[in-house]
Amino acid sequence: MGRFGITEIILILLVVVLLFGGRKIPELMKGIGQGLKDFKKASKVDEDPEKIKTDSKEGSSN
Repeated sequence: MGRFGITEIILILLVVVLLFGGRKIPELMKGIGQGLKDFKKASKVDEDPEKIKTDSKEGSSN
């Protein structure tokens, strides 16, 4: 029951096309892609200060 078959996928795509229209879908996908790209970029920025903190703690304990 948890897996989608080809029929369900086609039905979902058909509903999406009917709701948003053919012209809006590329804009929607572009927005989603840009959002994911920004999220990954922000995640990398957040990881860097933590890495710097752990590196400085290791160096000061020696």
